[in-house]
Amino acid sequence: MLWIGLHCLPAGAGEVLPAAAGLPEHQVLVMLHIPPSHYRPDVNYAGRYGDDGAHAARRRIAEELARANGLMLVNDWPMPALGIDCYVMEDPGGGSSAHLVELLSRDPRIEWAQPMSRFHTLGNDPLYSLQPSAKYWHLDDLHRVATGRNVLVAVVDSGVEDQHPDLAGQVAVKQNFVDGNPYAAEQHGTAVAGIIAARGGNGVGVEGMAPGARLMALRACWQEAGVGAECSSFTLAKAMNFAIMHDVQIINLSLGGPPDRLLQRLLDAAMQNGIKVVAAVDPQRTDGGFPASVPGVLSVADQESGVLPGAFGRRVLLAPGRDIPTTAPGARWSFVTGTSYAAAHVSGMVALLTELRPSLSSAQMREQMTVIGPANDGYAGAIDACATIGRITGNFPCLSATAYASKPAHSP
Repeated sequence: MLWIGLHCLPAGAGEVLPAAAGLPEHQVLVMLHIPPSHYRPDVNYAGRYGDDGAHAARRRIAEELARANGLMLVNDWPMPALGIDCYVMEDPGGGSSAHLVELLSRDPRIEWAQPMSRFHTLGNDPLYSLQPSAKYWHLDDLHRVATGRNVLVAVVDSGVEDQHPDLAGQVAVKQNFVDGNPYAAEQHGTAVAGIIAARGGNGVGVEGMAPGARLMALRACWQEAGVGAECSSFTLAKAMNFAIMHDVQIINLSLGGPPDRLLQRLLDAAMQNGIKVVAAVDPQRTDGGFPASVPGVLSVADQESGVLPGAFGRRVLLAPGRDIPTTAPGARWSFVTGTSYAAAHVSGMVALLTELRPSLSSAQMREQMTVIGPANDGYAGAIDACATIGRITGNFPCLSATAYASKPAHSP
């Protein structure tokens, strides 16, 4: 399993294990092929297979594989977006996942097997004037043109406090892919959600980049005191499969970790279905980390950190990510810093552009992004939101945009 910037535990149709059980280095993911007819539009794939009798046969195969290799079958989940069932297996004796993958990959019944990996997170109303986006991206002016109205954004993250005063009514769907406990509101997911879609003009807190957007709050990560949030490749995959099957338009991934075949396949499936994927750059990795380094993903770094070297750095988008006021659990607000929050700004911006030009692909949208050169307040390569809106619509909503209207976009 992979764990991304948030700490999440495997959970699903099988037994749910407590957070401390099962280290990822002793777990593997095993994929078995499912026939196309497995997915039915009348079945909710949030957490169970329904009455799919064919699954029972595949589970027996998985149990046989586990027994034959001295493993314990921990969990399983249908992923019709890829045409597979995903099984979590663990070596109770503590064997390495690399050795387990080698053994299992020899069996012709298995489509593929891979290690379990970790990912980690990367961080007009009273606080409106303190928002960098209010100053540099001229939110008041942008929102006269677009608010992201009815654009569906999946926040694949830790839990979102959907009853927060700035988020009440903004969350259309919430699902827990971490465990069998009630959905939990947590710091990181709530902060990301607020930056994207906090309600505007309600007299409290902050205003999101796209207050007209609808959020799908998919809890694939869990928060732990003092260590941020974590997620696994299994929990992330379940959430991404759900997002793809429920026709989201944007997926926000404010997290990073090692390359992962299952998540790569889901990213490819999402982009092939026209879904725009926004991911945070890992500032500790020269290649930006996974999933930010995946071609086609809109990769975002903090605009004060500068562009990464090389070809990847030339396609990174820069957005506000330092000292950002946003929503926090307990009906509170707090200041956050990190590329996670820069990515959330771009997801909100993409929601505005999607409302205005829904037919634009992710690549076309990236090509239309106008960026500000180093002469502007020192923000090299930062997005000029006003000029970008003007370039796409022909209507420049901000006076400051005229200074950059003639500048070419920096294409990847």
